[in-house]
Amino acid sequence: MADRPATVADVHEIAAGMPHVSRIEGSKAGNAVYQVGGKSFVFFRTPRSDAVDPDTGERYADVIVIWVESEADKLALTQDPASPFFTTSHFDGHPSVLIRQSRLGEIGLTELRELIQDAWLGRASKRRAERWLAGQSG
Repeated sequence: MADRPATVADVHEIAAGMPHVSRIEGSKAGNAVYQVGGKSFVFFRTPRSDAVDPDTGERYADVIVIWVESEADKLALTQDPASPFFTTSHFDGHPSVLIRQSRLGEIGLTELRELIQDAWLGRASKRRAERWLAGQSG
Protein backbone atom coordinates (compact mmCIF):
# COMPACT_ATOMS: atom_id res chain seq x y z
CA MET A 1 0.00 0.00 0.00
CA ALA A 2 1.37 3.40 -0.98
CA ASP A 3 2.08 5.99 1.67
CA ARG A 4 -0.31 8.91 1.80
CA PRO A 5 0.05 12.47 3.10
CA ALA A 6 -0.31 12.80 6.87
CA THR A 7 -3.27 14.64 8.41
CA VAL A 8 -4.17 16.20 11.74
CA ALA A 9 -6.56 13.30 12.35
CA ASP A 10 -3.59 10.95 11.97
CA VAL A 11 -1.67 12.81 14.69
CA HIS A 12 -4.56 12.31 17.10
CA GLU A 13 -5.13 8.68 16.10
CA ILE A 14 -1.49 7.63 16.34
CA ALA A 15 -0.77 9.48 19.60
CA ALA A 16 -3.98 8.26 21.27
CA GLY A 17 -3.33 4.73 20.03
CA MET A 18 -0.06 4.29 21.88
CA PRO A 19 -0.25 2.38 25.17
CA HIS A 20 -0.87 4.12 28.51
CA VAL A 21 -1.62 7.46 26.86
CA SER A 22 -3.71 10.19 28.40
CA ARG A 23 -5.09 13.09 26.43
CA ILE A 24 -5.50 16.26 28.40
CA GLU A 25 -6.57 19.72 27.39
CA GLY A 26 -3.45 21.83 27.74
CA SER A 27 -4.89 25.31 27.94
CA LYS A 28 -8.00 27.42 28.05
CA ALA A 29 -8.06 27.03 24.27
CA GLY A 30 -8.50 23.27 24.73
CA ASN A 31 -5.40 22.24 22.83
CA ALA A 32 -4.73 18.50 23.01
CA VAL A 33 -1.71 17.26 24.93
CA TYR A 34 -0.78 13.58 24.70
CA GLN A 35 1.11 12.17 27.67
CA VAL A 36 2.54 8.85 28.78
CA GLY A 37 3.27 8.48 32.46
CA GLY A 38 2.53 12.18 32.95
CA LYS A 39 5.14 13.21 30.34
CA SER A 40 4.02 15.03 27.19
CA PHE A 41 5.22 13.63 23.87
CA VAL A 42 2.91 15.41 21.38
CA PHE A 43 0.99 18.60 21.95
CA PHE A 44 -0.96 21.16 20.00
CA ARG A 45 0.44 24.55 20.89
CA THR A 46 -1.43 27.78 21.41
CA PRO A 47 -0.28 30.72 19.25
CA ARG A 48 2.91 32.27 20.62
CA SER A 49 5.09 35.17 19.62
CA ASP A 50 8.07 32.95 18.77
CA ALA A 51 6.31 31.22 15.84
CA VAL A 52 5.00 33.77 13.37
CA ASP A 53 4.39 34.15 9.68
CA PRO A 54 7.45 35.98 8.34
CA ASP A 55 5.35 37.97 5.87
CA THR A 56 2.44 39.06 8.07
CA GLY A 57 3.81 38.76 11.61
CA GLU A 58 0.69 36.79 12.56
CA ARG A 59 1.20 34.08 15.16
CA TYR A 60 0.85 30.55 13.82
CA ALA A 61 -2.31 29.05 15.30
CA ASP A 62 -1.61 25.51 14.07
CA VAL A 63 1.70 24.40 15.61
CA ILE A 64 2.23 20.83 16.84
CA VAL A 65 5.19 19.98 19.09
CA ILE A 66 6.67 16.48 18.79
CA TRP A 67 9.44 15.20 21.08
CA VAL A 68 12.56 13.77 19.43
CA GLU A 69 15.28 11.58 20.86
CA SER A 70 18.23 13.91 20.51
CA GLU A 71 19.58 17.23 19.29
CA ALA A 72 20.98 15.33 16.27
CA ASP A 73 17.48 14.07 15.40
CA LYS A 74 16.11 17.58 15.79
CA LEU A 75 18.81 19.00 13.53
CA ALA A 76 18.23 16.31 10.91
CA LEU A 77 14.56 17.29 10.72
CA THR A 78 14.99 21.07 10.83
CA GLN A 79 18.21 21.92 8.98
CA ASP A 80 16.72 21.83 5.46
CA PRO A 81 14.87 25.15 4.90
CA ALA A 82 12.32 23.30 2.72
CA SER A 83 11.44 20.90 5.55
CA PRO A 84 8.03 21.36 7.15
CA PHE A 85 9.71 20.86 10.54
CA PHE A 86 11.15 23.84 12.36
CA THR A 87 12.15 25.10 15.75
CA THR A 88 12.29 28.46 17.50
CA SER A 89 14.62 29.99 20.06
CA HIS A 90 12.02 29.10 22.71
CA PHE A 91 12.90 25.44 22.07
CA ASP A 92 16.70 25.83 22.09
CA GLY A 93 18.07 22.89 24.05
CA HIS A 94 14.66 21.18 24.10
CA PRO A 95 14.40 17.81 22.35
CA SER A 96 11.43 18.58 20.14
CA VAL A 97 10.48 19.78 16.69
CA LEU A 98 7.56 21.87 15.53
CA ILE A 99 5.36 21.39 12.50
CA ARG A 100 2.37 23.39 11.35
CA GLN A 101 -0.85 21.47 10.85
CA SER A 102 -1.13 23.13 7.45
CA ARG A 103 2.13 21.46 6.37
CA LEU A 104 1.49 17.92 7.67
CA GLY A 105 0.62 16.80 4.14
CA GLU A 106 4.25 17.36 3.16
CA ILE A 107 5.20 14.25 5.12
CA GLY A 108 3.81 10.79 4.72
CA LEU A 109 1.75 8.81 7.20
CA THR A 110 4.65 6.38 7.68
CA GLU A 111 7.06 9.16 8.70
CA LEU A 112 4.48 10.70 11.03
CA ARG A 113 3.81 7.33 12.67
CA GLU A 114 7.55 6.76 13.21
CA LEU A 115 8.00 10.26 14.68
CA ILE A 116 5.13 9.88 17.12
CA GLN A 117 6.12 6.35 18.11
CA ASP A 118 9.69 7.54 18.71
CA ALA A 119 8.35 10.48 20.72
CA TRP A 120 6.32 8.07 22.86
CA LEU A 121 9.34 5.77 23.29
CA GLY A 122 11.46 8.70 24.44
CA ARG A 123 8.98 9.66 27.13
CA ALA A 124 7.60 6.29 28.29
CA SER A 125 9.18 4.37 31.15
CA LYS A 126 11.89 1.92 30.16
CA ARG A 127 9.63 -1.00 31.05
CA ARG A 128 6.69 0.27 29.00
CA ALA A 129 8.97 1.04 26.06
CA GLU A 130 10.58 -2.42 26.17
CA ARG A 131 7.17 -4.09 26.41
CA TRP A 132 5.82 -2.13 23.43
CA LEU A 133 8.94 -2.79 21.33
CA ALA A 134 8.79 -6.51 22.11
CA GLY A 135 5.20 -6.56 20.85
CA GLN A 136 6.22 -4.90 17.56
CA SER A 137 8.63 -7.60 16.42
CA GLY A 138 7.31 -10.54 14.57
